[in-house]
Amino acid sequence: MRAGYCLGLAAALATAPLNAPGQAQPTTTQTAPAISVGAALNITPKRLTFDRTRRNGSIVLLNQGDAPVTVDIGLVDRVMLPDGQIFAVEDAARRDDGKAIAGQLKSAKDLFQVSPRRTILQPGRPQTVRVRLSTMPEAETGEHRTHLTVTTIPPRDTGTTAEAAANTGTANQLRFQITAVYGLSIPLIVRPADADVRAGIEGARLDFTEVSTDGRAAARRTPVISLDLLRAGTGSVYGNFEVHVIGEKKGSEPIGLARGVSVYPEIAKRVVRIPLNRSPATGERLEVIFTDDDTSPGKVLAKAAL
Repeated sequence: MRAGYCLGLAAALATAPLNAPGQAQPTTTQTAPAISVGAALNITPKRLTFDRTRRNGSIVLLNQGDAPVTVDIGLVDRVMLPDGQIFAVEDAARRDDGKAIAGQLKSAKDLFQVSPRRTILQPGRPQTVRVRLSTMPEAETGEHRTHLTVTTIPPRDTGTTAEAAANTGTANQLRFQITAVYGLSIPLIVRPADADVRAGIEGARLDFTEVSTDGRAAARRTPVISLDLLRAGTGSVYGNFEVHVIGEKKGSEPIGLARGVSVYPEIAKRVVRIPLNRSPATGERLEVIFTDDDTSPGKVLAKAAL
C-alpha cells in the first residue's frame, strides 16, 4: 500500500483577491502570455475563446524542470466568487457564499473535445494540446465556460510500500509520505452570440496591507488600490488595470499594474486590489484605468479618480 498525496491546484483560471507581481494565482500581473506553477510547468495562452468563426484552438505545455512529468488533461467546471477566488462548482456549492453562484454557470464541459488527455512532458520540449468545439450552443443561451485543467501525476514509485515500511525497523509506528500534486487551469469560453463587454468601477480607495511581492518573499506594508470591478454586459469582461498620477507627463510609467483581471457572468462584480510601487505623495491624485484585453484590446472600459 502506498501513501496518499495532496493536491495543490494553482488555478490560473481566474483572478485572485490580491494581485501581486509574479504570484502563480488566477490573476497574473506579468505581461508574458504564460502561467507557471511548481517552478516546472508552464502553460500558454492564459485563456481560449470560441465563437461562430472559431471552433479550434490549442495550448502549449512546457516542462521547465529537469525530469519527465506525467500530466492529466481534463475539463473542470469552475465559478468565480465576489472576492475573486475561483472554485470548482462542487466546492462552491458547499459554501454559503457560493451556492447560488454555482447554479448560474452555463457549462461548456460537454461541448469540447481535447487531445491528448494524458501525456509525458519531457524537459524543455513543448507539448501541444488540441481543443475543438464540437457543439455550438444556441445564440440566445449566452456565454458558456469550463476550465481546461492540467494536473501532474506522481511517478509510479512514489510513496512507501508496505515492504519498505516493514524493513525500517520501526515497529508500531505509522509512517506517511506526502507528495505534492500541481495543477494549472485556464478558462475555455464559448460565445454563440456577439460579445457584450462593458464594465465599471466602484468604491476605489487607497488602503495599506501586508503584501509579498512574489508570493515567496516576506510580506511588507504596501499601498494598495481597492475597488469593485463591475460587469455590465451579458458576458465576461477581461482586461488590465493601470494606476497613474493625474497630471504626469504622457507616457509616464504607471505606479500600479494588474493584468489579466476578469469578471465571469455568474457574478455582477468582484473585488480587485492593485498594489502600488510607491505611496502617493501629498496632494497627488490618482486615476485607475481598466482596458479591454479580450474583444477590443486596448479599449478603455472604465476609469475612476481618487
